[in-house]
Amino acid sequence: MRALYVPAAGEQPELSDLPVPEAGDGQVLVQVKAAGLNAIDNGLASGMMAGMIPHEYPLVLGRDAAGVVAAVGAGVDHVSVGDEVFGHVLLTPPVKNGTLAEYAVLPAAAVAAKPAGLDFVTAAALPLAAAAAAATVDAVGAASGDTVLVVGASGGVGSYAVQLLAARGATVVATGASGDTRRLADLGAATVIDYTAGPVADQVLAAYPDGVDALIDLVSYSTDTSRPEAQANSTLPLNAVRKGGKVASTLGAADDDALAAAGLTGSNIMAGPVREVIAPLAEQASAGALKVDVTTVLPLDQAAEGLATIAAGQARGKIVVKISD
Repeated sequence: MRALYVPAAGEQPELSDLPVPEAGDGQVLVQVKAAGLNAIDNGLASGMMAGMIPHEYPLVLGRDAAGVVAAVGAGVDHVSVGDEVFGHVLLTPPVKNGTLAEYAVLPAAAVAAKPAGLDFVTAAALPLAAAAAAATVDAVGAASGDTVLVVGASGGVGSYAVQLLAARGATVVATGASGDTRRLADLGAATVIDYTAGPVADQVLAAYPDGVDALIDLVSYSTDTSRPEAQANSTLPLNAVRKGGKVASTLGAADDDALAAAGLTGSNIMAGPVREVIAPLAEQASAGALKVDVTTVLPLDQAAEGLATIAAGQARGKIVVKISD
C-alpha cells in the first residue's frame, strides 16, 4: 500500500509502499478514503514527541480517517466489514500506525459509523479537531450570555470552537487575519480581532471594556513563537479576561501561576476523540447543525505540502487528503 511515513528516527517523511497492516484484538482495519491533517502530525514527523511516548518505525503519519472497514479484530462488534466509518488513531504507545495510507489500523474505541449524510472527506475532518474544540468549550463552561475569546480561531479546531460556542448562546470574539473576517463571522463570531493590527488584549478591551468571560487558546503564544499569530502577540492576552474568568489551552499554555496572578482559573486540554465523543459531533454535522470547514483537499502525493501549511501557521479551516474514491 502507498503511505506517507517516517522511515527511521530523524529522517524525512517519504511516500512509498509498505505492507498492509493487520487488525489485532480490539482494532479495525480501514481502507482509507480520506485522512484529515492535524498539527500533531508534524510533531510526530519531526520526532519532537519521541521523548514523551515511544515511537516505532516506519511510522505512518496521520491520525484521522474515514473509509470502509476491511477487517476487524477479536472483540470488535459495533462495526463490520463493508461498513463506512470514520475515526482516529489514539496516541497510545508505541506510536506507529497512521492514516495517510491506503489502509490504516484504528483502535475500535475511536471508530464510529459514518452518517450517510456525510461524505468521506467531510467525515475525515472531524475527529481530533472537533473533539478538541468540544473539550475546550466544556472546560470554560461556556453558557448563554457569556463572551468568549477564541485565540487562533481561523484553524481547524477554531472553526469548530466558534460554532459550538455560538450554539450555546455565547458571544464569540475570534482572532484571525483580515482575510478571515467573513469566514469566521459566517461560523458564528460576533467580533473578529485582526491580530496583525495590534495587541489582541487592547483590541478586545476596546470592544468589551469589562473584559471577556473566558479565553480559549488554540495557538499557545507563550510557547510557539514561530507561528505568525504568535509573532504578533508573544504572550496570552490574559488581561482581556475579567477577574474570575476561565482559560483553556489545547497546547499547554495555561500556566497555573500566571493564571492565579491574573485572578483566573484554567486548564490545559487533551482531546479524547473516542466514538462516544465523535459520533454525536458527526450527527450534528450530518444534520447541518455543525459546519465542517474543509478549505483544502489534496491527493496523497501532496500530503506533505498540507502538513507544511499547518506547520507555517497558514492553515484556514481543515485540510484533508483524499486517498481514493
